[in-house]
Amino acid sequence: MQDLDLAKSDVASYENLKKEVSDLETIIELSEGDKLDGHFEQEFLDKLAQLKKDSALIETRTKLSLPQDKLGAIVSIHAGAGGTEACDWAEMLFRMYARWAEKKGFKLEQSDMLPGDGAGIKSITFFVRGPYAYGLMKSESGVHRLVRISPFDANKRRHTSFASCDVLPEIEDEIKIEIKDEDIRIDTYRASGHGGQHLQKTDSAVRITHIPTGIVTQCQNERSQLKNKISAMKILKAKLYEVEQDKLRSQTEKHYSEKGSIGWANQIRSYVFMPYQLVKDHRTGAEIGNIQLVMDGDIDLFIEAYLAKNLQKT
Repeated sequence: MQDLDLAKSDVASYENLKKEVSDLETIIELSEGDKLDGHFEQEFLDKLAQLKKDSALIETRTKLSLPQDKLGAIVSIHAGAGGTEACDWAEMLFRMYARWAEKKGFKLEQSDMLPGDGAGIKSITFFVRGPYAYGLMKSESGVHRLVRISPFDANKRRHTSFASCDVLPEIEDEIKIEIKDEDIRIDTYRASGHGGQHLQKTDSAVRITHIPTGIVTQCQNERSQLKNKISAMKILKAKLYEVEQDKLRSQTEKHYSEKGSIGWANQIRSYVFMPYQLVKDHRTGAEIGNIQLVMDGDIDLFIEAYLAKNLQKT
């Protein structure tokens, strides 16, 4: 049923595109008959802008052909080198993705969060749910570098800090990942941070360790221990699925075994606030000078450039 809904949505988008083209042709015919006035001219420009936007969306979807592209995404952000500044940067990245998801109509659900010592967050894991969420967000996996005048430095010096973003597909229940009971250890503990008195009085948070691989997942967002366990198991399945996929790939870069450190020489994108303003993706060369626009969630330029480059490789 999910595949059917996606197919219906794609067909509806294409049919809507044909209607928009037909409307533009009608306006052009009126123009050739000397019946086009200022109102029709503005309507033509508005419809043309909408046509470009809708056709770009369909073109992007055609580049998402892998089976897992249509799934939701599990995103983890970790602060790297830079101390408090890096924790603040990790929180800024989370806010950027939250705004992007909102603009796309995706649902964002937080799973686990570890606050920074002074400000920001050390790590956070969240779900982005919606059609093709993983296919779009997979371009964000890697190290993100920030250069700015630190608000935490009394001397107003320029600081460079790093945060990593890890993106996994939210594996559906029908995809079977066998996890033996003897291969996992489940620990419960009291949730930290925000959440009210209930979270502080009960061991509702859950941590699952997969003993053969050493992979650890945890969830403390829900008040129910059972719900937290379900979310943690879902994240574990996604990570194990990704490990198995990596074994099948002939790529040199492996998702876990050969992943670079969160620091210099490993960044996929740089966000420079000072001495100039520029966001540049080092994999594709895509760049934009309006950094505030990017931090407000407008990252489609980088996503489309990444998808286009990877399509050329295949």
